[in-house]
Amino acid sequence: MSDAALKAAPRAGWLSGLNRDVWLLAACQALCNTSTAIVISASALVGAMLAEDKSLATFPHAMTWLSTMASSVMVSMLMRGTGRRVGFIVGALGGLIGSLGVAWSIYAGSFHGFIAASIVMGLFNAAGMLYRFAAAELAAPEVRAKAISLVIGGGIVSAILGPEIAKHTVDAFGPFKFMGTYLALAAVPLLLAMVIMFIRFPQAPKRAAGPTGRPLGQIMAQRNFVVAVLAGMIGWGGMVLVMTATPLSMVACGHSFADSAFVIQWHIVGMFAPSFFTGSLIARFGLARVMFAGVALMALAVVAGVTGVAVTNFLLVNVLAGVGWNFLFVGGTALLTTVYRPEERNKTEAVNDFLVFGVVALSSFTSGWLHNLFGWNSVPYALIPALAIMLAAIAWFSAAPRTVPARG
Repeated sequence: MSDAALKAAPRAGWLSGLNRDVWLLAACQALCNTSTAIVISASALVGAMLAEDKSLATFPHAMTWLSTMASSVMVSMLMRGTGRRVGFIVGALGGLIGSLGVAWSIYAGSFHGFIAASIVMGLFNAAGMLYRFAAAELAAPEVRAKAISLVIGGGIVSAILGPEIAKHTVDAFGPFKFMGTYLALAAVPLLLAMVIMFIRFPQAPKRAAGPTGRPLGQIMAQRNFVVAVLAGMIGWGGMVLVMTATPLSMVACGHSFADSAFVIQWHIVGMFAPSFFTGSLIARFGLARVMFAGVALMALAVVAGVTGVAVTNFLLVNVLAGVGWNFLFVGGTALLTTVYRPEERNKTEAVNDFLVFGVVALSSFTSGWLHNLFGWNSVPYALIPALAIMLAAIAWFSAAPRTVPARG
C-alpha cells in the first residue's frame, strides 16, 4: 500500500464514521493513561525514596517497561485464543494487584517489593497498548487512522486527572509518601473493567490447524514493518528518556513536586491532544511528513533541554517531546496495520510491542543512570543519534513504492 493509500477519501468531519465502540475504547485509553500519568509523576521519586543507591531510582519504572515488553506477547496470544475482552480484563487485574503492591511496598519501606509490584504493572501496560489495535479492527478502513488517533487521544483526560490525583494524595498517609497515590490508582483498573464489559468486540477467530499466515520473518522483512517499529521505538524511547528524568532533575534543581507534576501534566497534554487531528494530518499530508514533523519537534526538545533548567525549559522539553511522540506513534501504528493479514494480526502486534517496549525499558533505566552520573543535559543529548536514525528511516520509507499483502 502506498503512502497515498493511507489517506482518507472524501473529507468529512473528522469524527464521522467512528462508532460507539471506538469511543468506549477511547474511554478505556483515558483510564489506562491516567494510571500511567500517576506512575510517571511518582515512580522515580518513590524509587529515590526507597533505594539506597540513588542511581537505581528509575530501575523499578524500567522493570515496568521490561515487563510490558514480555507481557505484550502473552496478552496478544491470550487475545488470539479468547478474544480482546478477556485479555483486557486480565490486564486490568494486573493493574489492580500492582497498584496495591506498590502501596504495600511504600508502607514496608521495601525497594524490592516496589520492583516486584512494578513488574506486575507491566501486564496492565501491555494490555493498554492494544486498545489502538482493537479500534483499528472496529473501524472502517477509510477512518482507521482517525480511530487510532481518537483512542490514543483519549489519554488527554489523563493529563487532567493523573497529576492532580498524584498532587492531592502524595501526603494522604503522613510519613508514607505516595502510599495514598497508589491506593487511589487501584480504583482505575476497576473502572476500566466496567467500561470493557460494554464494548462489542468481535469473536476471536477460530484457530486453524496449521500455521497462521506467513512466517514472522517474512512479515518483519517488509519496509513498512521496519519503519513502523522504528517510529514506535524512537518515539517511545526518546519520550520516556526525557520524561523519566524530569521529576528527578526538577527536584534536584530546587523545583517543587507541584512544579514537576505541572510539567508532567502538560507533557501528557502534548502527548495526547494532537491525536484529535493527527489522523487528519496523515490523511492530508501523508505518513512521511507527519513522522518527519515528529522528529523535528523532538529535535527542538533537545535544544530546549540543554539551554537551561528553569521550569519553562522542562516544560518545553516535555511538551515538544510529547507532541513528537504522538506524530511518530500514531504514524507508526497506522503504518503497522498495513503489513499484516487478519490471521497474522496478533503475532505482528506482539512482536511490534515486544521490540518497542524493550527499547522503552532500556530508555527508562538509562535515563536515571545518565542523570545520576552526568546530569540533566546528558539526557536530551542522548536523543540525537536516535533522531538521526529515524530521519534515515523516513527517507527510506519515502524512497520507493510500498506494497502490502491483500487483506482477506
